[in-house]
Amino acid sequence: MDISINFINGIMHIDKYLTLIIQQYGILTYAIIFLIIFVETGLVVLPFLPSDSMLFTAGALAGIGSMNVFTLLVVSYLAAILGDTSNYHIGEKIGKKLLEKEKVRFINKEHIKKVQKFYKKRGSMTIVLARFIPIMRTIVPFIAGIGEMNYSKFMPYNLIGDGVWVSLVLGGGYFFGNISFIKDHFSYALISIIIISILPGVIVFIREKRKKWK
Repeated sequence: MDISINFINGIMHIDKYLTLIIQQYGILTYAIIFLIIFVETGLVVLPFLPSDSMLFTAGALAGIGSMNVFTLLVVSYLAAILGDTSNYHIGEKIGKKLLEKEKVRFINKEHIKKVQKFYKKRGSMTIVLARFIPIMRTIVPFIAGIGEMNYSKFMPYNLIGDGVWVSLVLGGGYFFGNISFIKDHFSYALISIIIISILPGVIVFIREKRKKWK
C-alpha cells in the first residue's frame, strides 16, 4: 500500500522529484516525461497529471545542463501529438457509447458537458486553446473524436496547439526557470506563461466575432 501511495505521489509531484529521477534513471527520464505527457492527453480518464509544471521544470534543468533541451522538445512534442491522436480515436470508436451510460467510472461527465459547450462557442480554435488548460487538454480531443470534427481538420489545429504549448512552457523553463524570483513564485510564473500563450488565440477569436457582427 505504501509503495503504491509513494508511486502516485511521485507522479503527481514529478516536477519536485525530476532532479532525483535524472540521477537515478539517466536517459530513461525522457521516456518517463514522454509517458506522462502521452497518458495525460491520450487517456480521457487521466486529466490530472502535472504536464505543465513537469515540462517547465524540465526546461529549467535543461537550462543548467542536466537535460538536453532539443531532445526534450522532440520527445514532448511527439508525446503530445500521439496522445491527442490516441484520445481522438478513443472518442471516435467508443465515445458515444460511453456517454450514453448514466455513470462512467473514472470519467466526469460534467467536465465533458462543459467542454462541449466551450467547443460550440469557440469552434476549431478550441483544439489550440485547450492545450494550455488542464482537464480540457484531455477532454477536447475525445470530444472532437466523438463527431465534433473530422480528423483531417482536427490534426492541423492539434499540431499547432501542441507545438506552441511545448515551445512556450519548455522554453519558459529553459530561459527563466533558474531565476531566483521565478523559482520562489513558480505557480505565478506558470500562470503567466499560460495567459500569454492563450492571448493569440483569444485575439483571433475576437477578430472573427467582429467580422460576423459587421
